[in-house]
Amino acid sequence: MACRPARRRPGRAAGPPHRVRRAVAQSGGRLSMKGVLALEDGRVFEGVAFGAGGVREGEIVFNTTMTGYQEVLTDPSYNGQIVAMTYPLIGNYGTNEQDVESDRPQVEGFVVRQYCPFPSNFASRWPLADYLAANGVVAVTEVDTRALTRHVRDRGAMRAVIAAGDDHPPEALVERARAGRGLVGVDLVRNVTCPEPYVYADPGGDALHAVVLDFGVKRSILRCLAAMGMKVTVVPARTTAAEVLALRPDGVLLSNGPGDPEGVPYAVRTTRELIGRTPLFGICLGHEFIGLALGGVMRKLKFGHRGANHPVRELATGRVCITCQNHGFNLEADSFDDAEVEVTHLNLNDMTAAGLRHRSLPVASVQYHPEASAGPHDARYLFGRFEEMMRSERNRAAHA
Repeated sequence: MACRPARRRPGRAAGPPHRVRRAVAQSGGRLSMKGVLALEDGRVFEGVAFGAGGVREGEIVFNTTMTGYQEVLTDPSYNGQIVAMTYPLIGNYGTNEQDVESDRPQVEGFVVRQYCPFPSNFASRWPLADYLAANGVVAVTEVDTRALTRHVRDRGAMRAVIAAGDDHPPEALVERARAGRGLVGVDLVRNVTCPEPYVYADPGGDALHAVVLDFGVKRSILRCLAAMGMKVTVVPARTTAAEVLALRPDGVLLSNGPGDPEGVPYAVRTTRELIGRTPLFGICLGHEFIGLALGGVMRKLKFGHRGANHPVRELATGRVCITCQNHGFNLEADSFDDAEVEVTHLNLNDMTAAGLRHRSLPVASVQYHPEASAGPHDARYLFGRFEEMMRSERNRAAHA
Protein backbone atom coordinates (compact mmCIF):
# COMPACT_ATOMS: atom_id res chain seq x y z
CA MET A 1 0.00 0.00 0.00
CA ALA A 2 1.51 3.30 -1.06
CA CYS A 3 1.90 6.17 1.39
CA ARG A 4 0.59 9.47 0.18
CA PRO A 5 2.24 12.75 1.13
CA ALA A 6 0.39 14.44 3.97
CA ARG A 7 -1.64 17.47 2.89
CA ARG A 8 -1.36 20.70 4.79
CA ARG A 9 -4.46 22.86 4.87
CA PRO A 10 -3.72 26.44 3.84
CA GLY A 11 -3.93 28.95 6.60
CA ARG A 12 -3.80 26.40 9.44
CA ALA A 13 -1.02 25.97 11.95
CA ALA A 14 0.90 22.66 11.93
CA GLY A 15 -0.20 21.84 15.49
CA PRO A 16 -0.54 18.26 16.64
CA PRO A 17 -4.29 17.60 17.20
CA HIS A 18 -5.52 17.14 13.62
CA ARG A 19 -2.19 15.63 12.60
CA VAL A 20 -2.47 13.09 15.42
CA ARG A 21 -5.92 12.04 14.28
CA ARG A 22 -4.74 11.67 10.68
CA ALA A 23 -1.69 9.60 11.67
CA VAL A 24 -3.77 7.33 13.87
CA ALA A 25 -6.33 6.78 11.12
CA GLN A 26 -3.59 6.09 8.56
CA SER A 27 -1.90 3.50 10.75
CA GLY A 28 -4.99 1.56 11.72
CA GLY A 29 -4.98 3.06 15.21
CA ARG A 30 -1.48 2.02 16.23
CA LEU A 31 -0.02 5.52 16.58
CA SER A 32 -1.66 7.10 19.57
CA MET A 33 1.04 8.62 21.78
CA LYS A 34 2.10 12.22 21.59
CA GLY A 35 5.69 12.86 20.57
CA VAL A 36 7.77 15.92 21.47
CA LEU A 37 11.19 17.19 20.46
CA ALA A 38 12.45 19.99 22.72
CA LEU A 39 15.62 21.99 22.00
CA GLU A 40 17.81 23.79 24.49
CA ASP A 41 17.04 27.17 22.91
CA GLY A 42 13.36 26.74 23.78
CA ARG A 43 12.05 25.62 20.38
CA VAL A 44 9.57 22.74 20.62
CA PHE A 45 8.28 20.47 17.83
CA GLU A 46 5.24 18.31 18.55
CA GLY A 47 4.04 15.28 16.63
CA VAL A 48 3.14 11.63 17.03
CA ALA A 49 5.34 8.97 18.63
CA PHE A 50 5.91 5.82 16.56
CA GLY A 51 8.78 3.97 18.26
CA ALA A 52 9.47 3.20 21.90
CA GLY A 53 8.03 5.12 24.81
CA GLY A 54 10.09 7.21 27.20
CA VAL A 55 12.52 10.13 27.09
CA ARG A 56 15.98 10.33 25.56
CA GLU A 57 18.64 13.04 25.41
CA GLY A 58 21.09 13.83 22.62
CA GLU A 59 22.38 16.36 20.14
CA ILE A 60 19.84 17.18 17.41
CA VAL A 61 21.27 16.85 13.88
CA PHE A 62 19.84 16.37 10.41
CA ASN A 63 20.70 13.91 7.64
CA THR A 64 20.05 14.68 3.96
CA THR A 65 20.04 11.06 2.74
CA MET A 66 17.02 10.08 0.62
CA THR A 67 17.34 6.36 1.39
CA GLY A 68 19.30 4.21 3.81
CA TYR A 69 17.50 5.10 7.03
CA GLN A 70 18.29 1.70 8.54
CA GLU A 71 22.00 2.19 7.89
CA VAL A 72 21.76 5.63 9.48
CA LEU A 73 19.97 4.25 12.53
CA THR A 74 22.57 1.53 13.09
CA ASP A 75 25.71 3.57 12.33
CA PRO A 76 27.68 3.82 15.61
CA SER A 77 28.83 7.31 14.57
CA TYR A 78 25.34 8.54 15.52
CA ASN A 79 25.62 7.44 19.13
CA GLY A 80 24.62 10.36 21.35
CA GLN A 81 22.54 12.06 18.66
CA ILE A 82 18.89 12.54 17.75
CA VAL A 83 18.66 12.33 13.98
CA ALA A 84 16.09 14.16 11.85
CA MET A 85 15.71 13.00 8.25
CA THR A 86 15.21 15.78 5.69
CA TYR A 87 13.65 13.40 3.15
CA PRO A 88 9.92 13.51 4.00
CA LEU A 89 8.78 9.88 3.63
CA ILE A 90 10.52 7.33 5.85
CA GLY A 91 9.69 3.66 6.45
CA ASN A 92 8.32 2.77 3.02
CA TYR A 93 10.64 -0.22 2.53
CA GLY A 94 10.60 -1.41 6.13
CA THR A 95 13.59 -2.94 7.89
CA ASN A 96 15.52 -6.19 7.59
CA GLU A 97 18.46 -8.09 9.03
CA GLN A 98 20.92 -7.24 6.25
CA ASP A 99 20.95 -3.44 5.96
CA VAL A 100 22.56 -2.77 9.33
CA GLU A 101 25.94 -1.31 10.22
CA SER A 102 26.08 -2.70 13.77
CA ASP A 103 24.17 -5.05 16.04
CA ARG A 104 21.51 -2.50 17.05
CA PRO A 105 20.22 1.02 16.41
CA GLN A 106 22.68 3.55 17.84
CA VAL A 107 20.75 6.83 17.68
CA GLU A 108 19.23 8.41 20.76
CA GLY A 109 16.10 9.40 18.85
CA PHE A 110 14.62 9.64 15.35
CA VAL A 111 12.50 12.39 13.79
CA VAL A 112 10.65 12.24 10.46
CA ARG A 113 8.04 14.21 8.52
CA GLN A 114 5.87 11.26 7.57
CA TYR A 115 6.22 7.67 8.74
CA CYS A 116 4.96 4.98 6.38
CA PRO A 117 3.45 2.15 8.47
CA PHE A 118 2.86 -0.11 5.46
CA PRO A 119 6.26 -1.08 4.01
CA SER A 120 6.47 -2.59 0.55
CA ASN A 121 9.72 -4.41 -0.21
CA PHE A 122 10.62 -8.06 -0.76
CA ALA A 123 13.34 -7.91 1.92
CA SER A 124 11.26 -6.22 4.62
CA ARG A 125 10.89 -8.16 7.86
CA TRP A 126 9.40 -5.54 10.19
CA PRO A 127 7.77 -2.12 9.90
CA LEU A 128 10.15 0.59 11.04
CA ALA A 129 7.99 1.41 14.08
CA ASP A 130 8.20 -2.18 15.32
CA TYR A 131 11.96 -2.23 14.80
CA LEU A 132 12.46 1.00 16.75
CA ALA A 133 10.12 -0.05 19.55
CA ALA A 134 11.87 -3.41 19.93
CA ASN A 135 15.21 -1.63 20.26
CA GLY A 136 14.12 1.12 22.63
CA VAL A 137 14.42 4.03 20.19
CA VAL A 138 12.07 6.98 20.71
CA ALA A 139 10.81 8.33 17.39
CA VAL A 140 8.43 11.12 16.38
CA THR A 141 6.58 11.61 13.10
CA GLU A 142 4.31 14.38 11.79
CA VAL A 143 7.05 16.92 12.53
CA ASP A 144 7.76 19.83 10.19
CA THR A 145 11.29 18.62 9.43
CA ARG A 146 11.85 21.43 6.94
CA ALA A 147 11.37 24.00 9.70
CA LEU A 148 13.49 21.89 12.06
CA THR A 149 16.32 21.59 9.55
CA ARG A 150 16.31 25.32 8.82
CA HIS A 151 16.38 26.01 12.55
CA VAL A 152 19.36 23.71 13.15
CA ARG A 153 21.12 25.09 10.07
CA ASP A 154 20.71 28.66 11.35
CA ARG A 155 21.24 28.07 15.09
CA GLY A 156 23.55 25.07 14.93
CA ALA A 157 23.37 21.56 16.34
CA MET A 158 22.33 21.72 19.98
CA ARG A 159 21.28 19.67 22.97
CA ALA A 160 17.78 18.24 22.72
CA VAL A 161 15.32 15.87 24.35
CA ILE A 162 12.87 13.59 22.54
CA ALA A 163 9.87 12.15 24.38
CA ALA A 164 7.00 9.78 23.67
CA GLY A 165 3.91 9.94 25.85
CA ASP A 166 1.27 12.37 27.05
CA ASP A 167 2.83 13.17 30.43
CA HIS A 168 5.90 15.15 29.32
CA PRO A 169 5.37 18.93 29.59
CA PRO A 170 7.39 20.70 26.86
CA GLU A 171 8.74 23.27 29.31
CA ALA A 172 10.23 20.54 31.49
CA LEU A 173 11.78 18.89 28.44
CA VAL A 174 13.42 22.17 27.40
CA GLU A 175 14.95 22.53 30.86
CA ARG A 176 16.21 18.95 30.69
CA ALA A 177 17.80 19.67 27.29
CA ARG A 178 19.56 22.73 28.73
CA ALA A 179 20.95 20.61 31.53
CA GLY A 180 22.26 17.93 29.17
CA ARG A 181 25.94 17.14 28.90
CA GLY A 182 26.32 17.68 25.13
CA LEU A 183 29.04 16.02 23.07
CA VAL A 184 32.11 18.24 23.53
CA GLY A 185 34.82 16.48 25.52
CA VAL A 186 32.72 13.33 26.02
CA ASP A 187 34.03 9.83 25.26
CA LEU A 188 31.22 8.19 23.27
CA VAL A 189 33.55 5.60 21.76
CA ARG A 190 33.30 3.52 24.92
CA ASN A 191 29.59 3.01 24.15
CA VAL A 192 30.18 1.44 20.75
CA THR A 193 33.55 -0.34 20.65
CA CYS A 194 33.78 -4.12 20.75
CA PRO A 195 34.43 -5.67 24.20
CA GLU A 196 37.25 -7.94 23.02
CA PRO A 197 39.31 -8.67 19.88
CA TYR A 198 37.89 -10.90 17.15
CA VAL A 199 38.84 -12.09 13.68
CA TYR A 200 36.30 -10.91 11.10
CA ALA A 201 37.87 -12.65 8.09
CA ASP A 202 40.82 -14.96 7.52
CA PRO A 203 41.35 -16.33 4.01
CA GLY A 204 44.59 -17.97 5.09
CA GLY A 205 47.75 -18.18 3.03
CA ASP A 206 49.83 -15.07 2.53
CA ALA A 207 46.95 -12.62 2.84
CA LEU A 208 47.61 -9.08 3.99
CA HIS A 209 46.65 -8.58 7.62
CA ALA A 210 44.62 -5.46 8.48
CA VAL A 211 44.00 -4.67 12.13
CA VAL A 212 40.98 -2.42 12.70
CA LEU A 213 40.90 -0.23 15.79
CA ASP A 214 37.18 -0.25 16.57
CA PHE A 215 35.96 3.21 17.54
CA GLY A 216 32.48 2.28 16.29
CA VAL A 217 33.33 0.55 13.04
CA LYS A 218 30.63 0.09 10.40
CA ARG A 219 30.23 -3.43 9.09
CA SER A 220 30.54 -2.10 5.54
CA ILE A 221 34.18 -1.19 6.24
CA LEU A 222 34.93 -4.72 7.39
CA ARG A 223 33.17 -6.16 4.34
CA CYS A 224 35.26 -3.97 2.01
CA LEU A 225 38.52 -5.17 3.58
CA ALA A 226 37.42 -8.81 3.52
CA ALA A 227 36.33 -8.50 -0.12
CA MET A 228 39.91 -7.55 -0.99
CA GLY A 229 41.12 -10.88 0.36
CA MET A 230 42.61 -9.53 3.59
CA LYS A 231 42.74 -11.09 6.99
CA VAL A 232 40.79 -8.67 9.20
CA THR A 233 41.25 -8.50 12.97
CA VAL A 234 39.13 -6.08 15.00
CA VAL A 235 40.37 -4.82 18.37
CA PRO A 236 38.78 -2.60 21.07
CA ALA A 237 39.39 1.13 21.13
CA ARG A 238 41.63 0.99 24.23
CA THR A 239 44.05 -1.50 22.66
CA THR A 240 47.54 -0.06 23.03
CA ALA A 241 49.97 0.48 20.20
CA ALA A 242 52.20 -2.30 21.56
CA GLU A 243 49.27 -4.71 21.60
CA VAL A 244 48.31 -3.77 18.04
CA LEU A 245 51.85 -4.25 16.78
CA ALA A 246 52.07 -7.62 18.55
CA LEU A 247 49.41 -8.86 16.11
CA ARG A 248 51.94 -8.27 13.29
CA PRO A 249 49.65 -6.22 11.05
CA ASP A 250 50.54 -5.17 7.53
CA GLY A 251 48.48 -2.08 8.22
CA VAL A 252 46.05 -0.55 10.72
CA LEU A 253 42.69 1.02 9.92
CA LEU A 254 41.37 3.58 12.38
CA SER A 255 37.60 3.34 12.11
CA ASN A 256 34.74 5.78 12.19
CA GLY A 257 32.97 6.51 15.46
CA PRO A 258 30.88 9.03 17.38
CA GLY A 259 31.45 12.36 19.05
CA ASP A 260 34.36 14.61 19.86
CA PRO A 261 37.81 13.12 19.10
CA GLU A 262 39.37 15.25 21.83
CA GLY A 263 37.21 13.40 24.32
CA VAL A 264 39.12 10.20 23.46
CA PRO A 265 42.75 11.08 24.33
CA TYR A 266 43.85 7.45 24.60
CA ALA A 267 42.99 6.95 20.92
CA VAL A 268 45.07 9.98 19.91
CA ARG A 269 47.96 8.65 21.99
CA THR A 270 47.76 5.19 20.39
CA THR A 271 47.60 6.75 16.93
CA ARG A 272 50.66 8.89 17.61
CA GLU A 273 52.59 5.80 18.75
CA LEU A 274 51.61 3.84 15.62
CA ILE A 275 52.66 6.53 13.13
CA GLY A 276 55.83 5.45 11.36
CA ARG A 277 55.64 1.88 12.66
CA THR A 278 52.90 0.53 10.37
CA PRO A 279 50.76 1.90 7.52
CA LEU A 280 47.71 3.78 8.80
CA PHE A 281 44.42 4.59 7.12
CA GLY A 282 41.80 6.63 8.99
CA ILE A 283 38.11 7.02 8.21
CA CYS A 284 36.04 9.85 9.72
CA LEU A 285 36.78 9.74 13.48
CA GLY A 286 39.95 7.79 12.65
CA HIS A 287 40.90 10.64 10.30
CA GLU A 288 40.45 13.08 13.16
CA PHE A 289 42.65 11.01 15.47
CA ILE A 290 45.39 11.00 12.82
CA GLY A 291 45.04 14.76 12.37
CA LEU A 292 45.31 15.42 16.10
CA ALA A 293 48.28 13.06 16.38
CA LEU A 294 50.00 15.05 13.63
CA GLY A 295 49.48 18.36 15.41
CA GLY A 296 46.25 19.52 13.81
CA VAL A 297 43.64 21.74 15.46
CA MET A 298 40.04 20.56 15.83
CA ARG A 299 36.89 22.66 15.75
CA LYS A 300 33.21 21.85 16.10
CA LEU A 301 31.18 22.51 12.97
CA LYS A 302 28.02 24.58 13.28
CA PHE A 303 25.69 21.81 12.14
CA GLY A 304 28.03 19.16 10.75
CA HIS A 305 28.10 17.14 7.54
CA ARG A 306 25.58 14.30 7.43
CA GLY A 307 24.21 12.77 4.26
CA ALA A 308 25.05 10.83 1.11
CA ASN A 309 25.40 13.73 -1.31
CA HIS A 310 28.54 15.63 -0.28
CA PRO A 311 30.95 16.47 -3.14
CA VAL A 312 34.66 16.07 -2.35
CA ARG A 313 37.56 17.02 -4.63
CA GLU A 314 40.89 15.20 -4.61
CA LEU A 315 43.37 18.04 -5.05
CA ALA A 316 46.09 16.07 -6.84
CA THR A 317 43.80 14.86 -9.65
CA GLY A 318 40.85 17.24 -9.61
CA ARG A 319 38.60 14.21 -9.33
CA VAL A 320 35.25 14.87 -7.60
CA CYS A 321 33.49 12.12 -5.66
CA ILE A 322 29.98 12.13 -4.24
CA THR A 323 30.47 10.94 -0.70
CA CYS A 324 28.62 9.85 2.42
CA GLN A 325 29.54 11.87 5.50
CA ASN A 326 28.67 11.90 9.18
CA HIS A 327 30.67 14.12 11.48
CA GLY A 328 30.25 17.20 13.61
CA PHE A 329 33.93 18.07 14.10
CA ASN A 330 36.59 19.01 11.55
CA LEU A 331 40.35 19.59 11.38
CA GLU A 332 41.55 23.07 10.44
CA ALA A 333 43.33 22.74 7.07
CA ASP A 334 45.90 25.43 7.88
CA SER A 335 46.84 24.00 11.29
CA PHE A 336 49.36 21.46 9.94
CA ASP A 337 53.05 21.77 9.15
CA ASP A 338 52.88 21.85 5.35
CA ALA A 339 56.35 20.31 5.09
CA GLU A 340 55.07 17.21 6.90
CA VAL A 341 51.34 16.91 6.19
CA GLU A 342 49.44 17.44 2.94
CA VAL A 343 45.72 18.19 2.74
CA THR A 344 44.59 15.85 -0.05
CA HIS A 345 40.83 16.42 -0.29
CA LEU A 346 38.39 19.32 0.16
CA ASN A 347 34.66 19.27 0.88
CA LEU A 348 33.24 21.43 -1.90
CA ASN A 349 30.22 22.51 0.14
CA ASP A 350 32.27 24.54 2.60
CA MET A 351 35.91 23.97 1.53
CA THR A 352 36.86 22.21 4.76
CA ALA A 353 39.65 19.63 4.84
CA ALA A 354 38.35 16.19 3.87
CA GLY A 355 41.58 14.21 3.56
CA LEU A 356 45.20 14.10 4.75
CA ARG A 357 48.41 12.25 4.04
CA HIS A 358 51.86 12.31 5.58
CA ARG A 359 54.46 13.36 3.02
CA SER A 360 57.06 10.77 3.99
CA LEU A 361 55.28 8.08 6.03
CA PRO A 362 52.52 5.62 5.00
CA VAL A 363 49.69 7.52 6.69
CA ALA A 364 46.49 8.71 5.00
CA SER A 365 42.94 9.52 6.04
CA VAL A 366 39.62 10.93 4.83
CA GLN A 367 36.77 12.77 6.53
CA TYR A 368 34.06 10.73 4.82
CA HIS A 369 32.97 7.13 4.27
CA PRO A 370 34.54 5.39 1.25
CA GLU A 371 32.74 2.15 2.16
CA ALA A 372 29.31 3.75 1.71
CA SER A 373 27.43 3.73 -1.60
CA ALA A 374 26.90 7.40 -2.18
CA GLY A 375 28.38 7.72 -5.66
CA PRO A 376 27.68 4.72 -5.49
CA HIS A 377 31.32 3.56 -5.50
CA ASP A 378 33.19 6.79 -6.21
CA ALA A 379 35.48 6.53 -3.18
CA ARG A 380 36.16 2.77 -3.01
CA TYR A 381 39.55 3.37 -4.65
CA LEU A 382 40.83 4.52 -1.26
CA PHE A 383 40.78 0.96 0.03
CA GLY A 384 42.97 0.05 -2.93
CA ARG A 385 45.44 2.72 -1.90
CA PHE A 386 45.47 1.36 1.63
CA GLU A 387 46.23 -2.08 0.20
CA GLU A 388 49.06 -0.60 -1.88
CA MET A 389 50.56 1.02 1.24
CA MET A 390 50.40 -2.28 3.08
CA ARG A 391 51.94 -4.28 0.26
CA SER A 392 54.66 -1.72 -0.31
CA GLU A 393 55.64 -1.74 3.37
CA ARG A 394 55.63 -5.55 3.43
CA ASN A 395 57.96 -5.64 0.41
CA ARG A 396 60.20 -2.98 1.90
CA ALA A 397 60.50 -4.91 5.16
CA ALA A 398 61.25 -8.14 3.27
CA HIS A 399 64.19 -6.46 1.50
CA ALA A 400 65.49 -4.51 4.47
